[in-house]
Amino acid sequence: MASEALVRLAAFGAVFAAVALWELAAPRRRPLLPRRERWPHNLSLLVVDALVAEERAWGFLNLVSMPPLPAFAVALLLLDLVIYFQHVMFHAVPTLWRLHRVHHADLHFDVTTGIRFHPIEILISTAIKCTAVAAIGAPAAAVLVFEVLLNATAMFNHANASLPPAADRLLRWLVVTPDMHRVHHSVQYDESSSNFGFNLPWWDRLFGTYRKQPRLGHDAMTIGVDAFRSAHVLRLDQLLVQPFRNTPGQYPINRRQPAQP
Repeated sequence: MASEALVRLAAFGAVFAAVALWELAAPRRRPLLPRRERWPHNLSLLVVDALVAEERAWGFLNLVSMPPLPAFAVALLLLDLVIYFQHVMFHAVPTLWRLHRVHHADLHFDVTTGIRFHPIEILISTAIKCTAVAAIGAPAAAVLVFEVLLNATAMFNHANASLPPAADRLLRWLVVTPDMHRVHHSVQYDESSSNFGFNLPWWDRLFGTYRKQPRLGHDAMTIGVDAFRSAHVLRLDQLLVQPFRNTPGQYPINRRQPAQP
C-alpha cells in the first residue's frame, strides 16, 4: 500500500511513453495544431490535478482497509460499471457537463487528451469512486489494479494511432480502442452521446450507447466542442476557467430535441 504512488507513477510514465511513440510511428489523423501548442497546457493541467488531489490526501488506498477478499474480477467489473455511469452523468447534468467539457474541447485527439480533465471534475470523480469502493467492499489490491488499468486505457483509447482494421474489430470486444472512443469526441452531439466506456466496451453494447463509426469517417470527422474552436482556448489559464464561461450549451444528453414534422 505504501508503494501505491510509485506503482501508479511508473505505470503512467511507461504507458504514456509507449502511446506517444505509437502515435509518432502510426498516426491516425493529421493534427490541426502542433504538439507544442497543446501538450504543455494539457500536461500542465494534469500537474494541477495531481497537486489538488495530493493536498487533500485523496486516494483510494488512504481510505480503504483490507476487507475479506471478495471475488477480484467482480470488484473490477463493478468499478468499471460505476465509471461508465459516472461518464454518462457528466454528459447528462449541465453543471457537470461544464466541467467535463474541458476534456472534450481539445481540438485534436491524442494521448494528452486522455489526461486533460478539470481539477474539480477530478475531485468529484474521486469522491464517486471512493463511495463505490466502500459500497462494493473492494479490496485494496483490486482498487490499485483498477486505477492502473483506468489510467492506462484512458491513454491508450485516446491515442492518435492506427490499428489494423482486423485487430480493431477483435479488440473492440475486449477493450475500448482509439477508433471506438474517438467517435465519442465528435463535435456532433449524437455521436458524442455514444461510446462512454473507458476500460471495457461491453457496457455501451449492453445499454445501447455503442456507435461503430462516425458518419463522416475518422479522417473527416471534427473533434471537439462547437463553442470552443480557437487555439486561444487551449491555454492552461483558459482551461481552468472554461467551466465558468458561457452556458452549458447543448450538452449532449439532456438537450431538447426538435419536434418532428
